[in-house]
Amino acid sequence: MSRMRTDYLWIPVFALLVVGAIPWFLWGDSTIVAGLPLWLWWHIGWMGLAAVAFALFTRGAWDRGMGVKHG
Repeated sequence: MSRMRTDYLWIPVFALLVVGAIPWFLWGDSTIVAGLPLWLWWHIGWMGLAAVAFALFTRGAWDRGMGVKHG
């Protein structure tokens, strides 16, 4: 995949992370799972997903737009 296509791939990834960070659809839901509210489990899982996305970003695309010259 070309470098430019990879750059544009990260835009929707980060947009999705922002949109899903607040579980609007769980507001007012009082479901408890394993002693914690469901919305908290959503947040824990979402932060795990965000951590994976940021780890992948730092390994392959961190230098985008920073003027770093390669090889």
